[in-house]
Amino acid sequence: MSQSRRLVMPLAALMAGAAFAAPAVADEVNVYSARHYDSDQDLYDAFTEATGIEVNVLEGGSDQLIQRIKREGQASPADVMMTVDAGRLWRAEQEDIFASVDSELLDERLPANMHHPEGKWFGFSQRVRAIFYNPEAVGADELSSYEDLADSRFEGEICIRSSNNIYNQSLLASMIAHHGEEGAEQWAQGVVDNMARDPEGGDTDQLLGVASGECDVAVANHYYYVRMLTSDDDATREAAEKLQILFPNQDDRGAHINVGGAGMVKDAPHPENAVRFLEFLASDTAQAIFSTGNHEFPAVEGEPVDEVLASWGDVKTDDLNVSVLGENNPQAVRIFDRVGWR
Repeated sequence: MSQSRRLVMPLAALMAGAAFAAPAVADEVNVYSARHYDSDQDLYDAFTEATGIEVNVLEGGSDQLIQRIKREGQASPADVMMTVDAGRLWRAEQEDIFASVDSELLDERLPANMHHPEGKWFGFSQRVRAIFYNPEAVGADELSSYEDLADSRFEGEICIRSSNNIYNQSLLASMIAHHGEEGAEQWAQGVVDNMARDPEGGDTDQLLGVASGECDVAVANHYYYVRMLTSDDDATREAAEKLQILFPNQDDRGAHINVGGAGMVKDAPHPENAVRFLEFLASDTAQAIFSTGNHEFPAVEGEPVDEVLASWGDVKTDDLNVSVLGENNPQAVRIFDRVGWR
């Protein structure tokens, strides 16, 4: 099998415009990726095995890749840009990075809420923003929704990341969609009032905060918890076993989801290969890799999931179109500033 070429470029090289790859050939696709998961190599290798098309990968931060594509202009070798979170996909869209893709296969395979309305990008994996709690301190009947996080009974008990984290920006964007700007601001103020500490660290740090007793409730993407549960480190697994996961709002709209997604770059030198790559990401093979490789939920309905996710049973998720999370992002950032969410 022909192996893909993976170029992990440091920030300095990205900003300096370092060369991407050899001159373009017909049987290749150039992917600029802000995903940094080792399992994604399995995606690229499986695509090459299925199609004979080489995958050349340039990795970097989402904003850096967006600026690089803009700087390269029509000469950019980029065919596809991949990243995580609808907020980042929206940023790329606002910078006119993507071309619209019309694909019957993607229309058939992916749920409507995983499509940008104009086909500029698509969600291929799902990430639930879950709630975690210490079952020795919080009763199962005390907590069932995101809205509950703003209740005064949780004063001084919540660990959550900073407002500059895109995952939290998208969560607040969803609250705007469901409750309006005023209702979302009241919720955000309530969460700030209930924080056990100033926001710090990543999602794993929030989970460890509950395990250590620093707080009783935390918010994190579900796969960080699975990584802890399946860690080779005994202490990490023991910390995870102290937590209980809660999928919020199962009695109404369902849990907030975000996506790992991708779109075709508007000046893609290999547009046919770019579309084939996007369609492959919706295939049974790719959907299984998303689930087993990074413990993400597949975007395609009915696809099997890894054993930890399967043990949770059916999870009701919000069917809000994920493009709304990007559209509401500027409002969310302003709300965070007004309520003093650091």
